[in-house]
Amino acid sequence: MSSLLVGLEEIRGRWFWYLLFGVVLVLLGVAAFADVMVASIASITILGWLIIGSGLFQLILAFRVRNWSGFFLHLMGGVLEIIVGLLVVAAPVTAALAITLLLAVYLLVEGLFRMIASMLMRFPGSGWGVLGGLISFLLGLLLWRQWPGSGLRFIGICIGVALLMHGMSWIVFALNLRKLPVLATA
Repeated sequence: MSSLLVGLEEIRGRWFWYLLFGVVLVLLGVAAFADVMVASIASITILGWLIIGSGLFQLILAFRVRNWSGFFLHLMGGVLEIIVGLLVVAAPVTAALAITLLLAVYLLVEGLFRMIASMLMRFPGSGWGVLGGLISFLLGLLLWRQWPGSGLRFIGICIGVALLMHGMSWIVFALNLRKLPVLATA
């Protein structure tokens, strides 16, 4: 029996909770689409706090292993994370703009590289590599050309899409879970 099926009977009776979880995620996705700028700023602010938390945890770990030769690098890593997190939390709009611009440059360079590499290597199916590279390049170009406005919308749109898709997958899981036949127990 597949390891994924172990415990299936236990979760089958809780299908409604999975459904409810999916509905909540879909509603959050719709809310993100309703105001993508607020969703972008909220997401970036949460990211900033997560970076601060990571930095604090790394500082604690550094002091727990202070006799290690890598203590100073560990300590500096934690301090750097806290500083970056504080900058993000203090200026989430600026952080969203910077992250979007960085992503635009990445998509432009990665797309161009993938197109050129696929054309030069001519491996079987390299047309798909060219197409994927072209799409990445065009997305990067679109983000860059629409910047700085895209910096305040793009992240919120991505969060909205992710929440909607994640919520829909849990809804489908719950509904399929409810339909599964009861397994015979030995």
